[in-house]
Amino acid sequence: SNRWSGMAGLLKVSAVGRRVLQPLRASNRWSGMARYQTLAVEHDTNDAHVFKVTVNRPEKSNAMNRTFWREMVECFTELNNNSDCRVVVLSGAGKNFSAGLDLTDAAEVFSSHGEDAGRNAFRVRELIQRYQLSFTVMEKCRVPVIAAIHGACVGGGVDMTSACDIRLCSHDAWFQIKEIELGMAADVGTLQRFPKIIGNDSLARELALTGRKFDAREALEMGFVSHLYENKEKLFSATMEMASLIASRSPVAVASTKHNLVYSRDHSVDEGLDYMATWNASMIQSGDLTTAIQAMMEKKKPTFSKL
Repeated sequence: SNRWSGMAGLLKVSAVGRRVLQPLRASNRWSGMARYQTLAVEHDTNDAHVFKVTVNRPEKSNAMNRTFWREMVECFTELNNNSDCRVVVLSGAGKNFSAGLDLTDAAEVFSSHGEDAGRNAFRVRELIQRYQLSFTVMEKCRVPVIAAIHGACVGGGVDMTSACDIRLCSHDAWFQIKEIELGMAADVGTLQRFPKIIGNDSLARELALTGRKFDAREALEMGFVSHLYENKEKLFSATMEMASLIASRSPVAVASTKHNLVYSRDHSVDEGLDYMATWNASMIQSGDLTTAIQAMMEKKKPTFSKL
């Protein structure tokens, strides 16, 4: 079936057709780790506030099929509402981060149903918007998402990591905006997010229009990733260390910082400042401020309660 199953309560459609996240019932317990087919979700053994989400189709180089697109929304919506979760680390199982779209699955999903092009266009447009939400859900998630990238990060892999807050990679990582080679434009986030991340419009257009591969060193130089590590093991070690550091900060401050960074990216400086003033008018009254200052004065590590 091409219908989006299992999504009741997660989405609503507004009058202008935009989908937004609907909150699930908050829970302090994580009960969904075993149910995903394309994702492996677990706590970090050293930090209960860090969750690891692994794209888990190594036999297909973590290619993205219809189950993956649905499960990403389910997974990150649940993580967003899990008060234990303060940081998410996103990675890929096996030799590669992700080969992007599962072409065999996509051929079936996007195949024409009926002869009327206009009606088919409405159906395909809705399907693409659902796929877009699968990555936007990470951007809208209240907690930071850190991508640990190794091996190939191709097509949808670039779309996916562009929606993450922080990107780190190992020396063997390589990237490609591959959609142009397939006779289509990237449609789930790369063209909207990637140029703003690297801050070089000409280079972004070059990579999107040629489909040229770029390696880990070039990704670092252009600013797509912030750190480069010798191998996969060192990459994951450094990623978890960074995640634990972020998780040790005030969850109110972390969520506020992420939310306002995303807002400011899409608005003018004046609009961002005005929004920030309104936001902090309430958030700065959090007890976390007192807790952090007192711990600093006493040279102790602060302990913050859950959201």
